[in-house]
This record gives sequence, structure tokens and C-alpha cells, in this order.
Amino acid sequence: MESFLEEKKKEKKGLNYGLLIGILAGLILVGAALWVISLRPPVEDQRAQVLETAHREGSPEFADLTKDIVISTDDKTIEWRTGLGTVSMSIVGNVRNKGTKTITALEVNVSVVDQQNQVLKEKRVLAVPEQHTSLPPNETVEVTLALEGFEPRSDRANIRWKVTALKTAGAN
Repeated sequence: MESFLEEKKKEKKGLNYGLLIGILAGLILVGAALWVISLRPPVEDQRAQVLETAHREGSPEFADLTKDIVISTDDKTIEWRTGLGTVSMSIVGNVRNKGTKTITALEVNVSVVDQQNQVLKEKRVLAVPEQHTSLPPNETVEVTLALEGFEPRSDRANIRWKVTALKTAGAN
């Protein structure tokens, strides 16, 4: 029995080099991933770049293209109370392209209004290409967004959709 105890005492504890190498490799990989992510431009810059050559309100092309876009609020739109006592809404809309050109960029403004048509909350969403890659002719896509921070007693009477910018295939 004494020989067994003596052998235990003689074992030398040292560094586990395999574990140390694994930790260092993991740290290097995480650092490299963070560095690659930091090279990407911010979302706002990417959005501005997509909409740089888009048609906006006031141009004749914009008026011609928007007459072929129909947006309707889907009955999947829901609202719920948050833990802070406010109300949040998940708004779902269907965007239909009745025109003959494929839409490659589509920005819409969604607003929730009361019975006096006063805007309670609004949000701009880049529906194409962020939620869908494109909107071909005679196709419909679903656009989803969340609006938070409504007072529970606020009069959320209607949801309004408005196209604010769009770009078609082949447009510079």
C-alpha cells in the first residue's frame, strides 16, 4: 500500500500544452473573425449605397414606377404588451409589383396613425434587397417590421404604407 501512495506523490503536475495551444488557437480565430467583421461598412452606409441611384419622390420616373406598386396590410399584423407597459406591433404587409420591370431596391415608410390621421410612430424599411433579393413583375412579397413604444391607450387606428425610393433592374 505504501508503494502505491508513493507513486501517487511522485507524479509531477505540469502544464497541459494541448489545452494551452487550443485556447491560443481559439483566441486567434475569434480575433481574426472580429477583425474581418470590423472591415465591413456600417449598415447605414450599405443602405445609402444601395439607394444612391434610386428614384425618389418628385422625379417623373418615380411617379411612373410607383403607380404599379400596391401595398396592403396583411391580417397577420399583431400587437402585444411589453414588460415595460408599452405596446409593440409586428406589422406585415404584402407588396405587389404590377409593372413590367424587376425592382432591385425598394424603400417603404410605414406609419401608424390615429383616427385624426396624426402619425403616432413611423419607420423606414428597405424591403428589397434586405428582406427579399428582388421583386419581379407580377409577383408579391411579404414585408415584416416591428414598431415599439406605443402607449397602451393610444389610438392605433390605421397603418399607412408609402414608397419612398425604388430602383429597377438596369437602372444606374
